[in-house]
Amino acid sequence: MGSKQLNFRVSFMLVALTLLALFCLRTEALYFYLEGSEQKCFLEELPKETVVVGTFKAEEWSDKQKQFHENRGLGIQITVEELPHNSRLVNQKGPSSGTFTFTAVESGDHAICFRTNSSSWFSSIQVRLHLDMAIGDAMNSDDTEANQITGKEVWEEKEARRRVVIGEIVGGLRNLSQRVRDLNHRIADIRREQNYQREREAEFRDQSELTNSRAVVWTIVQLIVLGITCLWQMRHLKSFFETKKLV
Repeated sequence: MGSKQLNFRVSFMLVALTLLALFCLRTEALYFYLEGSEQKCFLEELPKETVVVGTFKAEEWSDKQKQFHENRGLGIQITVEELPHNSRLVNQKGPSSGTFTFTAVESGDHAICFRTNSSSWFSSIQVRLHLDMAIGDAMNSDDTEANQITGKEVWEEKEARRRVVIGEIVGGLRNLSQRVRDLNHRIADIRREQNYQREREAEFRDQSELTNSRAVVWTIVQLIVLGITCLWQMRHLKSFFETKKLV
């Protein structure tokens, strides 16, 4: 029963660690879907004079290949507006991958919107847009250098880093799984040793009880023999004294 509970707890811990690792990875770079000429926006509350650098990559769904792929002819329009003053900070039209940068002029909510360059209202294309943003203090020299290269190179670099992180997490989980298996083997060995000691203890107890019972029987036999001897000697002495007419 104890071993089953331990295995359940270990399995639960591994699942929890795996989900936690996947959650952490998804928070580094999010993605969402665009249908046709649909525009999607999200709000970001920014302090004044905060610098934001974003990297994006759009992939179009292919019914023939049954997967998302990069389409060179697909374009993305990006707009950023400061909602308190309705002032537009970014109105960028470009390829399917690249970067955008803006600085918050005033503190408050900023609407960051994305849409494809599709001109048809009834377009059925489905686009998956990957987005990674560095805000304020999260920026460093690597992000500054990334702005000087193409969006595709930035994306490939971040994808490589993400694969390295995934590899490290998977390796750590495998090591943890191996340690758990070793621990289970040790627990099984300890249980076998305990069962063996119980069996030896039971055999020793049975042997001790048998020896004690034999000792008690031998003592009773000795008492019986001693009693019979005493009675025989008393009868013999009585007959001797009667023969000698001493009694």
